Amino acid sequence: MRNRKKLPIGIDSFEKIIRHNFYYVDKTEMITELLHNWGEVNLFTRPRRFGKSLNMNMLQSFLEIGCDKSLFNGLKVSREKELCEEYMGKFPVISLTLKNVEGLNFESARKSLKNTLGMEAWRLSALAESSRLTEEEKNSYKALTVVDDHGDFKMSDATMEKALLILTVLLEKHYGKKAVLLIDEYDVPLDKAFQYGYYDEMVSLIRNMFGNVLKTNSSLFFAVLTGCLRIEKESIFTGLNNFNVFSITSVQFDEFFGFTDDEVAEMLKYFGLSDYHETIREWYDGYQFGKKAVYCPWDVISYCRNLCADPDAIPEDFWSNTSSNSIVSRFIDKANKQTRDEIENLISGETVIKEIKQELTYNELDKSIENLWSILFTTGYLTQRERIDSRKLRLAIPNREIKELFELQIREWFQEKSSEDVKKLDKLCMAFPDGDAETIEDLFNDYLWNTISIRDTAVKGRKENFYHGVLLGLLSHMENWAVWSNIESGEGYCDILLEVPENRVGVVIEMKYAQEDRMEAACTEALKQIEQRQYAARLKSDGMKNIVNYGIACYRKHCKVKIGKENS
Repeated sequence: MRNRKKLPIGIDSFEKIIRHNFYYVDKTEMITELLHNWGEVNLFTRPRRFGKSLNMNMLQSFLEIGCDKSLFNGLKVSREKELCEEYMGKFPVISLTLKNVEGLNFESARKSLKNTLGMEAWRLSALAESSRLTEEEKNSYKALTVVDDHGDFKMSDATMEKALLILTVLLEKHYGKKAVLLIDEYDVPLDKAFQYGYYDEMVSLIRNMFGNVLKTNSSLFFAVLTGCLRIEKESIFTGLNNFNVFSITSVQFDEFFGFTDDEVAEMLKYFGLSDYHETIREWYDGYQFGKKAVYCPWDVISYCRNLCADPDAIPEDFWSNTSSNSIVSRFIDKANKQTRDEIENLISGETVIKEIKQELTYNELDKSIENLWSILFTTGYLTQRERIDSRKLRLAIPNREIKELFELQIREWFQEKSSEDVKKLDKLCMAFPDGDAETIEDLFNDYLWNTISIRDTAVKGRKENFYHGVLLGLLSHMENWAVWSNIESGEGYCDILLEVPENRVGVVIEMKYAQEDRMEAACTEALKQIEQRQYAARLKSDGMKNIVNYGIACYRKHCKVKIGKENS
């Protein structure tokens, strides 16, 4: 179809989506609700990849003087005739995204922030020649736009901290209208500063910059900010008289970030993908904002794109590919026995009740495991299923994508921890070619006891896959060995094959998951499968002199190992 809409992968420009025939899930009712319920400063906290940037650009496209009003033709906000008459295209707008303000040190990050402020000042170039501004006022504007020989903005630190205030004052005088300030991803510079060790300096800078523009500023109509966390204790937002916070537990605006089930169904119908609705629900639904269940938009659009190109495309973990998941790694690394048990419960589809603090600072992230529970919730790795009281929530892993992300992080954490004791790992690995089933059983049981097990029953084979992955990771420690997983051999695919070149010993491993009272029988069944399907065939053809077969059965944190030998 010639005029068929395209999927907007990674596009956060509202104008580009509308003008270039991209598919748009209409969220313009957010404009109506915001303009009916605004405060001087409005903060929306949502996880990454839930449409914050696009909504901010939509606000700019609606409010800014000189906007193209036709962009909103046929959209929900256009039905509000009086509101459109009063607000559409009536305000000077300052629009900043801080998502790219970062650096390995404070000097680099400060330069990045200056460049971000300078570029926005350039966009407002009407101020440079305004007949309504005095020469002194024009000079204050020019101080924001001067660049050095390398193209970097030269504004002083004092000017940088007042840049937004200066722009609001000048815009009001030039246009005769108070300014609207939009700041997207306001907390990214703080996150990066925390990661790279210059947090206190960045907090001071952001506090001064925000304080200048947001407190008692008569030239500001209102401000809207977005971020993942509400950073309050550093006093960034203190002293604001009319400060609205719309978090992921707020009922207001709950459906404007993320896709509802009806919106996903409509999108899938448009692209002829309705048969995939249940799969998409399993993988990318499950978040609850306020009282509304929502999907992650980035994931839905990304998978739909893949399906349009290949109807056999399988769901992917798109979330992990977009940014660091270090918070999950820190959480798992810090977990004690009780927390590890709770993680196992979550992965198996159960819930946990935790007290949630939504006003944490980055400096407080690692101070306690309780704080990390709160950060996992506010950043979208966990979601709410029920409010217990004013502080406590019943939490769950939202969907299959995040569940698999946790499993990946657990495997990586386990491999890192297990590799710290080289002697123990060597002993386990060498027990396989040596035919020492007792040592394998003792040490593998020890490793299982100290990891986080997967008890999920939702998908057939997931239990075996977990234990398979744990053992495979341990055996990969032997760099000179050939280690194969799920490789074709004989009349099927064997779980694990090993070739030990030093003494030409081949090892065949078949794994089973079985209830505790059937572990012995499961081992026997695994050995019988090895023989019947001739899994040792590949090893024999490679010239292995001796073959050792192992049947391994696992149940929760226990294993049973039986040996069977086969001469080549």
